[in-house]
Order: sequence, then C-alpha cells, then structure tokens
Amino acid sequence: MEASQFKSDQYVRFCPGCGDHAICMALQKAMAQIGIEPHNVAVISGIGCSSRMPHYLNTYGFNTIHGRGGAVATGVKTSHPELTVWQMSGDGDCLAIGGNHFIHEIRRNVDLNVCMFNNRIYGLTKGQYSPTSPKGFVSKSSPFGTVERPFIPAELVLGARGTFFARTLDVDVPTTVDCLVAAQQHKGCSIVECLVNCVIFNNGTHAWIADREQRAEHSIVLKHGEKMIFGANKDKGLAVEIDPQTFVPRIIVVAADDSRVLTHDARQQDPTLHRLLALMGQERFTDVSEQNADFSLPVALGVIRDVEAQTYDQAVNDQIKEVREKAKAKTFDELTATLDTFLL
Repeated sequence: MEASQFKSDQYVRFCPGCGDHAICMALQKAMAQIGIEPHNVAVISGIGCSSRMPHYLNTYGFNTIHGRGGAVATGVKTSHPELTVWQMSGDGDCLAIGGNHFIHEIRRNVDLNVCMFNNRIYGLTKGQYSPTSPKGFVSKSSPFGTVERPFIPAELVLGARGTFFARTLDVDVPTTVDCLVAAQQHKGCSIVECLVNCVIFNNGTHAWIADREQRAEHSIVLKHGEKMIFGANKDKGLAVEIDPQTFVPRIIVVAADDSRVLTHDARQQDPTLHRLLALMGQERFTDVSEQNADFSLPVALGVIRDVEAQTYDQAVNDQIKEVREKAKAKTFDELTATLDTFLL
C-alpha cells in the first residue's frame, strides 16, 4: 500500500514548521507499511493541535471533546474489535483533562495505539503551560514561572502497568515510523510519546536532542536484541551498576567495547530496567534550572517496553460470548418471555 492512500483531501492546518506535520507524514507511512485497509481503521482524538489528525487521514475518524478521546476510543475498540483504532492526543488533552481516561485505558490494556504529542505547551489555546512543562517555565498562564512539578509520561505509563511504551522525535521520521508500526503490531495499549516542536509558543523545547549536531550524543535509539550503543562515533554504551551508598540500580555510560554494555530486551516483563531507561535525561525536562546542566545519560528513543498481556476488549468479548453460550435465553425476546408479565 502507498502512504497517499491514507491522505485525506483536507488542507493540513498545522503551523508551518510544526512538528505535527512530521508525525502526520510518519503515521501515513506507517499505516501503508502495516497494510490494513483505510476502511478498517478509526482515528479518534480529543481537542488540540494534534487532535486535528482525524481530518488529515483517509480513515474513519471522530474528533471528540477535550480529554475524552480515550473514552471514545475504548468504546470503539470494545464494540468493534475488528477495527484498528488510533488515538491522537496532546500532553494537555491527554494528561490534564483526559488524565483519568489515559491511565485507565493503559491499566485495562485496551488494544489501542495512542500517539501522545508532547510539546510541553498548550498550543491551540495560545501558550499556557501544560502538565509536562518544566517547573519554573514562563508562559501566558505562569508569567512568573510555574511552581508545579511536571509529569514524565513514561513514568505515568509504567506506573499504570503499561505493556508498550515508545518515544520518538518529530525530526526523526524513520524511527517514528518504526515505533508506530511496532505500536500497531503490539496487542494491547500502545503509547508512543512523540516529542514535537511548537514553533509559535515553545520553539526549541526539545532542541537538546532534536538538533542534528547534538542528537547522536544526547539520545539513543533502542532496538530489541541490540546492544545499547550511542554517540557520534558509536563509542559509548549503557550499563547498570548498584549505587554503593543506596543500593539502588542506576544506568551508567561506559565504553562501547565494555563487556557490561546492555542488550536491550523490550519484552522483559519486569519493568525495572525499562523505567531506568525511560527516565534517562529527563531531569532536563522537569525543571528550567536544569536546562544547562551537563548530563551524560542520553534520552532513550525507540521502543522501550513491549510485553504481552490480555487485552481488555478481547476479555470483554470473550466474556460476552461465554455468558451467551451458557444462557438459556439467546435473544431479547426469549429473555422477556422468561420474565413475569402483568396485564393492565
């Protein structure tokens, strides 16, 4: 299939230079690579810049109200399990007003593919700080700097017992396509955090890892079954050591040829290492006072966690089938015929 088959006839209204353009293009490429016909795909969204996505994809789509994309997507998948369902959401739409829906679709492990666009700002409503904006961030709604501590999306996903988490950059389309394809292939709730730039209200928010000259040193693309090696010269690797003072495991950087370099296992059920990997470098994103700090650990991109577990929609439909098979009444009319009736 071709990516053009998934492009709608609607004019794309993202701002010129917005990172959402790249994710839209990557999603169309991923859908073509997956090979599921457009009429078997539904794209659900809430409200926000990223939530315009259903208009730009030649699939079934529903632009819901603010924060409710997860609830509607869950309903669509549960009632029509044969459909491939994608949910488009932003850091505000997903983690603020839609926060409860987000954690519960993860906890239930609904077979959805959730793209969470994280630009650390409310873009559509013109520049208020969001749940992922760093502490001290100056915005229209925090002119003296927000005093709140932000969510780290990966931490939230793993805390809700997520089975799939990936992270990607808008400027890295090949990795984005790989993550989206892997999300669709995963049976369960797949969360892909898309780090995108808002050129109008938060330009350069991910520059530390998005800049071409710095990306190789400041990020690592994890691939299942491959050594965790990074750097412009591929001369650095990641290993684990136990802190002798606290006895807490931590990630360290070692030489690429060090025998301690880890091999990525995205399918390890225990989330301990996945959490360590997902939180690398996140200090730069939680407090503006840390923006110029020297952190040696790279930000992890790619598929970080991908484990199997029963899905909510399959469990619900299996239960319905089981109950129906055991029930004496097979139809609504048969059910009402078994009830007491009164003549008026």
